[in-house]
Amino acid sequence: ALMSARVSLLIFAAVVLWLVPGSLGTAARLYTEEDPLVILSSSSLKPSVINSSSAWLVQFFSSWCGHCIQYSSTWKALAQDVKDWQQAVSVAVLDCAQEENFDICKEFSIKFYPTFRYFRAHSPDTDRGTPYRGADREIQSVRQLMVNILQNHTKLDRPDHCPPLEPYSSVELLPLLGQRSDHYTAIIIEEPDSYVGREVILDLLQYSGVEVKRALSSDLPLLDALKITTFPSVYLLHPNTTHTHLHVQKRLRFFFSSLLRTLPGVQRQMGASKVYAADLESALHYLLRVELATHNTLEGEELKIFKDFVTLVAKLYPGGGSVVKLMETLSDWLLSLPLPRIPYQAVLDLVDNKMRISGVFLGAELRWVGCQGSRAGLRGYPCSLWTLFHVLTVQHDATPTALENTGLEGEAAPVLQVMRRYIRTFFGCEECGRHFEQAAAVSMEKVQDREGQILWLWNQHNMVNYRLAGSLSDDPLFPKAPWPSPSLCSSCHEEKNGVHVWNHGNVLFFLRQHYGASNMSPKYSLTPPRLPAPPPGTDPVQTSQPQEEHHGGGGGAAAGGGGGERKEPEEKFEEQPEPRPGHQALREEVLEGGRGGGGGGGGVWILGLGFNSVDMSLCVVLYVCSCLFLMLLFFFFKVRSRRWKLRHSRLHV
Repeated sequence: ALMSARVSLLIFAAVVLWLVPGSLGTAARLYTEEDPLVILSSSSLKPSVINSSSAWLVQFFSSWCGHCIQYSSTWKALAQDVKDWQQAVSVAVLDCAQEENFDICKEFSIKFYPTFRYFRAHSPDTDRGTPYRGADREIQSVRQLMVNILQNHTKLDRPDHCPPLEPYSSVELLPLLGQRSDHYTAIIIEEPDSYVGREVILDLLQYSGVEVKRALSSDLPLLDALKITTFPSVYLLHPNTTHTHLHVQKRLRFFFSSLLRTLPGVQRQMGASKVYAADLESALHYLLRVELATHNTLEGEELKIFKDFVTLVAKLYPGGGSVVKLMETLSDWLLSLPLPRIPYQAVLDLVDNKMRISGVFLGAELRWVGCQGSRAGLRGYPCSLWTLFHVLTVQHDATPTALENTGLEGEAAPVLQVMRRYIRTFFGCEECGRHFEQAAAVSMEKVQDREGQILWLWNQHNMVNYRLAGSLSDDPLFPKAPWPSPSLCSSCHEEKNGVHVWNHGNVLFFLRQHYGASNMSPKYSLTPPRLPAPPPGTDPVQTSQPQEEHHGGGGGAAAGGGGGERKEPEEKFEEQPEPRPGHQALREEVLEGGRGGGGGGGGVWILGLGFNSVDMSLCVVLYVCSCLFLMLLFFFFKVRSRRWKLRHSRLHV
C-alpha cells in the first residue's frame, strides 16, 4: 500500500507538470538572451573573463533562490542602465542551478546565492574574481562600484577601450579654449565625491564627435576662467573655437548624457562587431548535412581530408559545448575505424545524433546573424565559412599545443592547409576552388608561423573582396570594402607618401581580438535538448552498409546555396556589425536531408528524474497492476478469514 501511494504521488506530479510543460522552464530562466547582459556558462566563463580586454561584473545565482528571483529585475535594470559601458565593463550572470555549471561554480568556490564577483581587465588564468560584499546592492551603488573597478586599474592593465576617468587640471584644459578641433569637448566640473562626470564619460563611450573630460570644483583657476559657480556643470568647447556654458534642466547624469548625445554631428559609433556562434553552427550544419551529402561515400584522399577537417574543428572550435562534443565524437569515431570506405549516411546519423548521446548536438537550422544578407542568396554560407576559418586561425595562435598528436602539428600553417584541401575537394563551386588554389599556390607555402597564418587569410579575404566589389553577388546593404573599416580599427589604417597602407601589427592585434573566444556571442544559437543517456553497453555509433543514394539537399544546392547557381566563398566579405534594431536573424526552412538536428527527443524531464512518455506509460501500467494485485490479496484474505471462522465454529460445537 505504501509503494502504491508513492507511485500515485509521482504519477500525479508527473501529470501536473506534463500538462504545464512551461512551468519548469519559466522558473529556471530568470535571464534570457533578450536581456541586455551576458549569460555565461561553464564553457564560456573563463574564455570571457580571463585576459579580457574589458572588466567584468558577474552575478553567480541560483534559479531556485528566492532572493535571486526577486533581485533579477534590479540586475536587468542595472544592465540596461550601463549597456553603453560594455567596451569598458560588462555585466553578466551565471546560473549555478544548471547541472552543466555545477563544476565551474565549485571551482570558483560559489557557496551562497547571489554571489557577486568582479574581474579586472587582462586578469590572469588563476584569477577567480574579487567578491563584492556590499550590503547596498541597488543600481546606483553597484554602478558606482563599476566606476571604482575601472578607476582602480593601472595604466598598464586598463581596459583597452576605457577612456581616462581621472580629473584634468586647469593647466591641461585652459589651453584648449579657442582651439579648432574636429569634435566637441565637454568639460564636466563637479565636486570631488561626485560620480556624475565619470558616468557621463562612460555613457558617451560608444559615441563619436564629442570627448568628455572631468574637472574638480577645487580647481580655482579653472572656475575663475570659466565663471562656474554651481556643480555639477558642463562647459562645451565647439569645433569652431567658440565655447559656452551649457544649460541643463536638472544637474543629473541622465540630462548631461542626453544633451551631449543630441549635439549636431554626435552619433553612435559602429563598435567592434561580434562573431556569432550561430553563424559558425550554421556553417557546420550546411557543410555536414548539405554540402557533404553530394558524396555518397568517403574513401581514400577524400576520407583523409574530411578526418583532418573534423579533427581541426574539434581541437580549435572555441567555447566547448555541444558542437565541440559532436566534433570530438565524430573525430574519435573516424580515427578508430579501420575501414577504407565510409558511407555518408553513417556520418549523417552521428551528426543527427540518432543514438541520442547526451550533450551531442548541432542545430538543423540556418541562422545567419553576422552573415545575414539583405536578401536570400547573398552572404550566408560562404561568409560563415570564411568566419569559421578566421576563428580557427586565431584559436590556433591562442592555443598552439591544441593540435599535438593529431598528425597536423608538423605543418607550418595547418589551418590554411586543411582549408585549402577542403575547398579543393568538397566545396561545391569549382570556379571558387580554382581561384583559391591559385592564390594558395602562389604564397601559402611562404607562411611559416601562426601570426603569418592569421594575416595570410585576412589578406586573401581582402583580395577576394576587391575582386568581387560591385559584382552581382555584392550585397548593396553590405558593400565589399577594405576590412576592418576605419570605424572598427582606425589604427589599422595609415598613409604613406599619400597612399593608404595597412599597419600589420595593429591589424594582427585587431584580428586576435575580433575572432577571439571572448568576442564570440552565443546569442541566437540553438539550445540543445536534454537527452537521456544511451542504454549501457550501446555502441554510440554503428557503421552501416552504404544505403540508398542520399538526395536530401542536392549537390547543386550545396554548391551554390540554392537554385542550382553556384556561388563562390569569395562572394561574402565583411562581417555584419551588431544586428540593427528590428532586423532579427532570418530563420530559414530546414534544408531537406538536414533534419534530425541532434535527435529531437520526445522526453519530458520532470522533477529532475528523467521521466519520458514511455516511463509514464510504464508507471500507469504498474499502478494498475499493483491495484489489481492488492484487490486480489484483499479477496484472498477475505475468503481465508471466512473459512477460518466456519472451521473454528464447528470445532467449538
